[in-house]
Amino acid sequence: MSLELSSIPHLEEFCALGGSYSDEQNLQPKDVRTLAERSLHSKKLVNDLDEAIRLSGLRDGMTISFHHHFRGGDYIINMVMAKLAEMGFKDLVLAASSLTDCHFPLMDHIKSGVIRRIETSGLRGKLADAISHGLMDIPVVFRSHGGRAYAIESGELAIDVAFLGAPSCDAFGNANGYSREGDTGIMCGSMGYAKQDAEYAKKVIIITNNLVPYPNAPFGIPESNVDYVVQVPEIGNPAGIMSGATRFTKNPKELLIAEYAAKVIENSGHFYDGFSMQMGSGGASLATIRFLREDMIKQNIKVGFALGGITGSVVELLEEGLVRKILDVQSFDLRAAESLKNNRFHQQISASYYASPSNPGTAVNQLDVVVLSALEVDTGFNVNVLTGSDGVIRGAIGGHPDTAAGASVSIVVAPLTRGRIPTIVNHVNTIVTPGRSIDVVVTDQGIAVNPARPDLKDRLIAARLPVCSIDELRSKAEKIVGKADPILYTDKVVGIVTYRDNSIIDLIYEVKE
Repeated sequence: MSLELSSIPHLEEFCALGGSYSDEQNLQPKDVRTLAERSLHSKKLVNDLDEAIRLSGLRDGMTISFHHHFRGGDYIINMVMAKLAEMGFKDLVLAASSLTDCHFPLMDHIKSGVIRRIETSGLRGKLADAISHGLMDIPVVFRSHGGRAYAIESGELAIDVAFLGAPSCDAFGNANGYSREGDTGIMCGSMGYAKQDAEYAKKVIIITNNLVPYPNAPFGIPESNVDYVVQVPEIGNPAGIMSGATRFTKNPKELLIAEYAAKVIENSGHFYDGFSMQMGSGGASLATIRFLREDMIKQNIKVGFALGGITGSVVELLEEGLVRKILDVQSFDLRAAESLKNNRFHQQISASYYASPSNPGTAVNQLDVVVLSALEVDTGFNVNVLTGSDGVIRGAIGGHPDTAAGASVSIVVAPLTRGRIPTIVNHVNTIVTPGRSIDVVVTDQGIAVNPARPDLKDRLIAARLPVCSIDELRSKAEKIVGKADPILYTDKVVGIVTYRDNSIIDLIYEVKE
């Protein structure tokens, strides 16, 4: 069909802006390659990790990132850092969404100068102990999951190269936390924390042991966010990825806490058909779900959506029809990962969608109830989930302050004492979640309600629950175990704790030997 070019309005203006047209009267597409030619040109698969690193343009002093969906079974971080050390890189900033026991080899890379600084949500094991005792010259920056997403979006945490492990990927970069093209034994479920890195990093490298045909759909990370794909023999240990995250308790103390927590929810004013919730993966939190289930069935109440790190216990409610939808930022166990793969009402979400304070649609703001754990709670309702009673780093911020700030009712569950250690204290070692965000503290010896929530206190008293003040809980703890000896610190700062808006909320000091 012939087209008179003179009939096209503003053609000269279009050409001046960089447009062009054929000299002939027929307008023809410029790209006439076949599908096979286009596919060959756009493949992102490279020969090995060395090549991907060279192509990424990584240089000394840059920031690299990783996700923690493989938890204790992760091979990616140690593999990549060993390769970077071999290639002679120095002064790198390691921005991992969280670090676990299996990442202790990073100590050698810190000592040798490969790693200059770390940003993360949490540290555990030998690496955490070494950092607590002064291993690094520059303090570790700790961010919540929402805070990390916010820092990435705002450019405060600018990622140069993201190395993201994926249990399945095609040659063009569509990646996911499970595979529909055959069982490789590796599954992590949601890629929620990797999504932010993939979207904002200057270069993105997917590392997979399972290359599948195009398109790898559905995908957690689209090819449009990926620069290079590397296939390696192994990316993780399935036993470490999907074990140890959740546990069912038979502990009478935890069962009592769970029963109280369920009663708090039921009498909070936010227990109605369609209410939303997030539960942790600890023993008391999982048991709370079991107690809550009974009353949901009795009262014909269903959860509109369950949010956050998802466990098999929440999936069971979905399959029973007691939960309508799941928004999954991290799959904690194999049951959750398989549900994400098979159930269309179980969706993976990004860390930004989950909890970023800069995201106007963040899901934590839609929560009715969240149940959270604690290492310590003080009389100002401040919560510590990061450092132990000895001052050593042994946990993670996670989404604790994000969900506490967003939920209508935030409930912290903890035993009054752990062994000879009080849980309720005058002042926590490290403030992670400020007391203004905590509404109720549930222990085996009583329930304390934040004075800022007299409405909740009245409801719980009317329900004949054992309500007392936070000071009374502290006194009970001291009578049982006494006051803890003070921790001896040096004046060296080893950790900077940021709130979800990335303001500094506390500092962690080096523990004296």
